[in-house]
Amino acid sequence: MQYTKLGNADLRVSRICMGCMGFGDAKNGQHSWTLDEEHSRAIIRRGLELGVNFFDTAIGYQSGTSEQYVGRALRDFAKRDEVVVATKFLPRTPEEIAAGVSGQQHIERMINTSLKNLGMDYVDLYIYHMWDYQTPLYDIMDGLNRVVKAGKARYIGISNCFAYQLAKANALAEKEGFARFVSVQGHYNLIFREEEREMAQLCAEDNIAMTPYSALASGRLARLPGESSKRLEEDSYAHLKYDATAQQDEVIIRRVHEIAERRGVSMTEVSLAWLLTRVTAPVVGATKLHHIEGAAKATELTLTPEEITYLEEPYVPHRLVGVMAQNTASAAGEAHVWSTGNQKIQG
Repeated sequence: MQYTKLGNADLRVSRICMGCMGFGDAKNGQHSWTLDEEHSRAIIRRGLELGVNFFDTAIGYQSGTSEQYVGRALRDFAKRDEVVVATKFLPRTPEEIAAGVSGQQHIERMINTSLKNLGMDYVDLYIYHMWDYQTPLYDIMDGLNRVVKAGKARYIGISNCFAYQLAKANALAEKEGFARFVSVQGHYNLIFREEEREMAQLCAEDNIAMTPYSALASGRLARLPGESSKRLEEDSYAHLKYDATAQQDEVIIRRVHEIAERRGVSMTEVSLAWLLTRVTAPVVGATKLHHIEGAAKATELTLTPEEITYLEEPYVPHRLVGVMAQNTASAAGEAHVWSTGNQKIQG
């Protein structure tokens, strides 16, 4: 395993971050492949054995049970100061807004609940899961700064935002003396490269770590088209993200397979090795042992400049999908409601 610094933070993280969205009580989740605690623990333990020290979860994953599983496993299998734990909070609910709960109060409630779920005194990285168009940015940044000052989070990150939003938030933080975002978690992989338009350049200039989700495009970059899996068949959200561009994406996927065959490695290794040339640490979801094993091996694979060009060459622009498409609608004034109950949170 390779390790690196997380942007401007004093955190040393593995180049692979284990995504824990697939862990939790299935009764509280929306995925048929959600793992129970026994199987979640086995994957977390295997990740630790392979050198993974960076774990990403969220209060919205299976109503907080993902946080609970991750917290218990890390307490049993690792020393707290040897792992980097990230979790995320959601926007205020309509009920909170109606009740006059401020952004600061909401964030305090969220972090306290997450820490209780995790069984921890602090998280290393506290992530703003998606942009809250109903709450003033000042309240969000002030609330996050209070969390850092209270010692409940060491650093803050953001997910599912546009480059202008990240730049605006960090400019406000600098002006007010607040904690600044040190990382961004967006949708980025070999068949969805829209983050390269503005976000990647902003992050490079300001040393903000990129830790993208959907690193394997919900499994599409790990197998040839036609090779089915339960997730590929049943993940309606992934179908929403990728079905419209399946024909053009297939050209790239087949090139991944071609290089994997030639190099004697898996498609997972090739796809992640490419992404590792662009980002700090991709968030790789794992619901089987071989998922995390293949991800770890990717850190050992170095693609040639010719292979990188061959993989990138067929890419064509993609429309925004998923949460970012919803962000666009919200920015245009279309309300989008999030619930803190049985949430359908992706990424």
